[in-house]
Amino acid sequence: MAAEARFDLEPRKALEFFRGKGYATGFAWQDVWQYQHDEAFTVAKMMQVDLLKDVRAAVDKAIASGQTLDQFRDELKPRLLEAGWWGKADMTDPVTGETRTVQLGSPRRLRVIFETNMQTAYAAGHWAQIQQTKTDAPYLMYDAVNDANTRPEHAAWDGLVLRADDPWWQTHYPPNDWGCRCGVIQLSADQAAGMGKAEPDSAPPMQMREYTNPRTGEVEQVPKGVGPGWAYAPGSSRVELLREQLATKQKEFRDGR
Repeated sequence: MAAEARFDLEPRKALEFFRGKGYATGFAWQDVWQYQHDEAFTVAKMMQVDLLKDVRAAVDKAIASGQTLDQFRDELKPRLLEAGWWGKADMTDPVTGETRTVQLGSPRRLRVIFETNMQTAYAAGHWAQIQQTKTDAPYLMYDAVNDANTRPEHAAWDGLVLRADDPWWQTHYPPNDWGCRCGVIQLSADQAAGMGKAEPDSAPPMQMREYTNPRTGEVEQVPKGVGPGWAYAPGSSRVELLREQLATKQKEFRDGR
């Protein structure tokens, strides 16, 4: 339904989520997994924390000011060139001890850094907003782009309406893979009924496939249509932590502590 990746929501909650992250270094993208992205900013093969901080600042500026990909690239590329983090280089994998030639900075990698962080930050900000308003707007509708680049499973989910607290969203809240441009639209009961959805749909049967994480050797069960490492709702672990902290404070208040 949507025309392009959604970076048009009010950025305040996206910034709150993004600025709440720490840092993590990793050689491979699998080194920081799923919900760990709620807590840490990372760029695969960027092992210098000072450089990681510069890239994070560039992403922060892009979210805050609504920069385009081209603007982001033009500002960040000179810093990466200056640091020698561009093109191919030999690096030793700290997990395996193997030295191999790897890709550092490139136009494609800058696109991935930009789009992945923008998408997940806005998705997390939207998730926080959904949790605050789901009493009045209790439904979410899956919203796929539906063009030649849309994955078949994502196109099949387009228009699916489920309750905001349906467990399906814990593994299928978009984005659902690298480059995924899907999102959700929050609906009130009246809005859903106006679309012919007096009752929510049934969640699609979850078909699983095995994925062996090459970094850990662990075998993961990944839903079909969702990329490895993407079967989580960005920002949801942060919301759950806040709930737990609030419950603890309320209990302490009741107990007179």
